[in-house]
Amino acid sequence: MSEDSLITIVDYGVGNLGSIRNMLKKIGVDSEITSDAVRITAATKLILPGVGAFDAGMESLERSGLIPVLGERVLGARVPVLGICLGMQLMTHGSTEGMRRGLGWIDAQALRLQPTDAALKVPHMGWNLVRPVREAALVDALPEEPRFYFVHSYCIRCERPEDVLLTTTYGEPFHSGFHRGNVWGVQFHPEKSHKFGMHLLRNFAQRC
Repeated sequence: MSEDSLITIVDYGVGNLGSIRNMLKKIGVDSEITSDAVRITAATKLILPGVGAFDAGMESLERSGLIPVLGERVLGARVPVLGICLGMQLMTHGSTEGMRRGLGWIDAQALRLQPTDAALKVPHMGWNLVRPVREAALVDALPEEPRFYFVHSYCIRCERPEDVLLTTTYGEPFHSGFHRGNVWGVQFHPEKSHKFGMHLLRNFAQRC
């Protein structure tokens, strides 16, 4: 792989980093896991992972001291970044789950899932269909009926319709993917989503 294909996975103490790196390795994409600000400063592509509660995630990110360098790379240098699950939610202005402010890289908020069907449990856990609502590099040529693995109790609501990339229905529709400029986010776990996840991560590595 060329140096341009190296993806930097941000280690701020939250997330299943090894699973992401293993999936990237499976599709032939070089990656590194790091909490080193110098390495992140040199990054040409970033993945912001995350699992767990919003406030705990922001606290971990703040303790890592990486917010300024991430902001410079994403907002200043316009480095492509992919937020996964909690990582996607942290990119927004905040979450009804907690009190802390998010990174504010995209106009959106994380809201509690409230399916109208009482038979649907929260958290939403398992495979579900996603529907691209527009063309974009991340979802280019996805296999038919793309299905991804979800584990979450909160979902994204974008303030700008043009930022919505993917929708998923769990009782009612929610925004399962967003995109604005160099900022991409998905609520599901591509690293656990077999051929669909491989395709999406390959698109991020090669096209975004």
